[in-house]
Amino acid sequence: MTDDDTKFFHEEMGDVKPLKKTADRAHLKKTVEQIPGLAIRRRDAQQVPPQNCDSLSSEEFIPPVKPRDVLSFKRDGVQHGVFKNLRLGKYASDSRLDLHRLTVVQAQQQVFQFIRDCIKHDIRCALITHGRGENREKPALLKSCTNQWLQQLDGVLAFHSAQPQHGGTGSTYVLLRKSVKKSEENWERHQKGKNRPR
Repeated sequence: MTDDDTKFFHEEMGDVKPLKKTADRAHLKKTVEQIPGLAIRRRDAQQVPPQNCDSLSSEEFIPPVKPRDVLSFKRDGVQHGVFKNLRLGKYASDSRLDLHRLTVVQAQQQVFQFIRDCIKHDIRCALITHGRGENREKPALLKSCTNQWLQQLDGVLAFHSAQPQHGGTGSTYVLLRKSVKKSEENWERHQKGKNRPR
């Protein structure tokens, strides 16, 4: 830089005043409406017709399981550690459904409504008792149906036969999705934690 350049710079910048020091970090609060893609996901969710009880397989299309078989199912995206805790009965079952003495049609309606109610009330883990159906004309019928229906319900993330103290292979732990409202609350709480000054 020559002396002429320096002189020119000082002439041009002579009346410029330094800015006051601001915080090192800008803290922006996002409302739920500003979450990228949320409006699109909400619109799409509203356009998808809700499942109804008739979408579940009827008895004649249910693959049979044996009375003492262990039921196990996990959707993609469910973490291994979460599934392991479910399998070991480490999550409290906040709601329970007993299918004993119900017909297949009654059980189908009960399972469908039970899962809907659990999600509506933000219950994350539930227990369904279906029995083993040993010594029956059609062994493990309700157990086989439960195994099939839970896989068909979008709100179910995973399930596994229960530990002995909770009914063993005659009962099933069910891990459920968060409701849309709960997901939004968790996102907002997470964002507030990230936006705290350090």
